[in-house]
Amino acid sequence: METIKIHDLCKAYGNTQAVNSVSISVKRGEVFGLLGANGAGKSTTIECVLGTKKFDSGSISILGMNPQTERKELFQRVGVQFQESNYQDKLTVGELCEVTQALYKHPSDYVKLLKQFGLLDKCKSQVSELSGGQKQRLFIILALIPNPEVVFLDELTTGLDTKARRDIWKGLLDLKKKGLTIFLTSHFMDEVEVLCDSICILKKGRSIFYGTVQEAIEGSPFEKFEEAYLWYTKEEEVDNESI
Repeated sequence: METIKIHDLCKAYGNTQAVNSVSISVKRGEVFGLLGANGAGKSTTIECVLGTKKFDSGSISILGMNPQTERKELFQRVGVQFQESNYQDKLTVGELCEVTQALYKHPSDYVKLLKQFGLLDKCKSQVSELSGGQKQRLFIILALIPNPEVVFLDELTTGLDTKARRDIWKGLLDLKKKGLTIFLTSHFMDEVEVLCDSICILKKGRSIFYGTVQEAIEGSPFEKFEEAYLWYTKEEEVDNESI
């Protein structure tokens, strides 16, 4: 069954076409990566998928539901982690986890998640006292507290050192084995190679590649995925330099 289905999605801001006829299909238990340079349309696509932004045309379903008309029911079954997450400074890690847990009918045990992601010793620390990497791990934990069937992760390991990144990869792959569907954005191509079953590369709102990492490499003149990715997106890199 398709957990996420996006068909012919379009969204414009004035004369700028932010998302242009994008179609994506993600099966249960799959890790899907949405890639592209800043301004390529990744954030707008995710906001439309989550129902937080209205789109102009096309269709979207998550777990067979419409994210705009069935948001309340969907909210119980989906986890979301955003890169820019602002919480009250005085809250402790444990308090924030408890507040989040109270929002859901069948939440995961946040203590186990804190242990899994190496934050159990920070339970009584204020969120404001955490390092950037620790905050990033906390935001992922908060996305997993709903015990979701699908989780959306935005730039999940920004600011983490190599070991912390690999620990998170392992945690996510373990969750994938249990059937969790993961939809992520990332600027780290090694991360994409390790985690993603399928990817879509956006460029100026359009899908310029859709398939597996291996297919992306085979469709380019290069043998390494990072070089292949830059090859697919190269015109945009040049454009941005002149802005």
